[in-house]
Amino acid sequence: MDPKSRIQEIPTGARPKKRPTGIVGLNLLLDGGFPEGSLTMVYGSPLSGVDLAAQQFWRVEGEEGTYLMNDGDVEIGMIDAAGLHPEMFLPLMIGGRIVLDSLSTIVIKYGIDAALKFLRQAREDVRNRGANLMFIVYTGIHSPGEMTGLLRAADSVIEFRTEIHQAEIERTLAVHKIKDAAAPQRLLPFIITERGIEASTTSRVV
Repeated sequence: MDPKSRIQEIPTGARPKKRPTGIVGLNLLLDGGFPEGSLTMVYGSPLSGVDLAAQQFWRVEGEEGTYLMNDGDVEIGMIDAAGLHPEMFLPLMIGGRIVLDSLSTIVIKYGIDAALKFLRQAREDVRNRGANLMFIVYTGIHSPGEMTGLLRAADSVIEFRTEIHQAEIERTLAVHKIKDAAAPQRLLPFIITERGIEASTTSRVV
């Protein structure tokens, strides 16, 4: 078989399957959601809404998932992972929607090398199963080198920003990297309500 015929066998126009994010406006921004089989890093301050975004991703109805909680209140359905080494996480990761809250705690307790090793193993697992892993990282507590390693390990990266202007709080999220696609050149405004994060279906150019 010559190279030309092999090229012709490759399907054209195939789009990667997407898993909805749990946030309508973010789904629109990402053309459907996160590519299946990928790792997503969400980062920001503890008050930015990253934990709410992770919980909404995990709670999308109709699909099984796993929420590994190691530095917060363990709610119904979550797994208390506070006393577990990251090497013990993989057997617990069931379903298509996996959340680690937070990876920052893993870095602090076990070091950056242990955290990156877990991400490498998790990437292989989610790719093989077509699942998605979302992990939370908090700003202001990691060294530049640690942040660089975490950012490079993620297939998709979303930053949650909070700015105070006089008497108003402005919240936006920025998609810095998305697997197999160009990152949107827009900030997505959102608010935090009793139901969680509600993102605008319109966004503004960065």
